[in-house]
Amino acid sequence: MVPMSEQQAAADSAADDRLAWLRKSVAEGQPGAVDSAWSWIVELSKLADNDSDAAEAQLNDLFRLGTPPVDLDGPTEGILVMTTTNPALDTVTRAVTALWMPWQGKRFDSEAGTGDNRLTKSTGLVGKLLWPLYSMRDAESGKLAFDFATYVEAGKDDPDRQVMVIDYANVESNPRLVIRSIRDELVQLVPGVYLGKILFNTGSDKYSKIGYFALRTPR
Repeated sequence: MVPMSEQQAAADSAADDRLAWLRKSVAEGQPGAVDSAWSWIVELSKLADNDSDAAEAQLNDLFRLGTPPVDLDGPTEGILVMTTTNPALDTVTRAVTALWMPWQGKRFDSEAGTGDNRLTKSTGLVGKLLWPLYSMRDAESGKLAFDFATYVEAGKDDPDRQVMVIDYANVESNPRLVIRSIRDELVQLVPGVYLGKILFNTGSDKYSKIGYFALRTPR
């Protein structure tokens, strides 16, 4: 039997090689390379339904191979890849989001270092129940809400890696309930495809990872 450390090293090497090949393919303008990078994330999201530990380990390895996004600007499409809270809650989350997913992605203003979240129109009703004093903004495709600031620094979950921080805490208009405790960290896998971690501030600048999400620029 191959020792676990050797298995992990082999898996890390394979992910590194695959991502390097995808990056080279995108740089060369190979058709389908960006879609292949996105499909990789979708595959891991499906894996989480049956083997969450394996999916999380692979997503974490992939995240650590990413780099801070450069010139990320405008709207993006998003998916919740998986949650990493506890098995019971993760199961409920998968069931609920399979039926109703209010989050559609994010918008970025690269020059200003700001952005917001793209939500479905139906989110407004739920939002009024959770945050009665908070007003979401109407948009052609739904709602816009939960503004954020962006900047690059060492990750809270990966202090040896530089990430783009999506910071909700320092935006006064955001609801204090849940939203201002969230810190997203984002890396670019290939231009146009991004992997993020969702962290929750548990106090005293300590963070717990509660999930992964992914973004891609519209094509």
